[in-house]
Amino acid sequence: MNNLKAWLLMGFLSVLLVLIGNAIGGSSGAMLFFIIALFMNLISYYFSDSIAIKMTRSYPVSENEAPELYEIVRRLSQQARIPMPRIFITPSDQPNAFATGRGPSHSAVAVTEGIMRLLNRTELEGVLAHELAHVKNRDVLIGTIAAALAGAITMIANMLQWGLMFGGLSGDDEEGGGIIGLAGTLLMIILAPIAAMLVQMAISRSREFEADADGARIAGRAEGLSGALLKMERGAQQIPMQVNPATSHLFIVNPLSGQSLARLFSTHPPIEERVRRLEEMRI
Repeated sequence: MNNLKAWLLMGFLSVLLVLIGNAIGGSSGAMLFFIIALFMNLISYYFSDSIAIKMTRSYPVSENEAPELYEIVRRLSQQARIPMPRIFITPSDQPNAFATGRGPSHSAVAVTEGIMRLLNRTELEGVLAHELAHVKNRDVLIGTIAAALAGAITMIANMLQWGLMFGGLSGDDEEGGGIIGLAGTLLMIILAPIAAMLVQMAISRSREFEADADGARIAGRAEGLSGALLKMERGAQQIPMQVNPATSHLFIVNPLSGQSLARLFSTHPPIEERVRRLEEMRI
């Protein structure tokens, strides 16, 4: 049911992108932006893992270099009944982690240098189980497509705003131009980015709650993840992380949570609520 909801919301984002195209150029604009939406979905599907790895500057680590990390991921992957993902390290002192890839057979898990120093084994197991739950549920693919579409909508709406300011958009009188067309375009400029942001937040937050619950079941206990979340939230607030905002939704804890504006529009649910739900679980 949650997967169906997520795909429906992404369909809404695609439709919104097409509507922006229609506001800019009528039926021809709608077709152009439909092609753009399709292209972005395909790019996200096939290259989401490599894009995320490059954008976070993560590097591969061998089993000889991180034997405990490999042992935990291998065991948890077996418990989750998915292939073992590739393992990466993200060069940051902030304690955090993320998973990427379009599905269990094409996935990767990355942990920061900071998380390896901060968490004990039980807490690290909880975090890795959470990330493997994302992989198993294909959350990364869904979130990446949603983020790409939402970003495109916001960028195009900004372009449309500048076009109106400098008179570059005249509209098509036969297809709803004039005052009515201008009013519709103005509404699209204002409402489309807000709607896109809200949809992305709804998708990301629901997937985080589900991954917390599934991760606790994979690990066999909830206290490891709940303790890790509390430590990582404090770490994210105290230690800045140089990360592209477009990838922030991938991380288990919002890496930009030290910024007040980022907290207001966070794609992550509140840590307090996540911990409360974990503590209420019976495993």
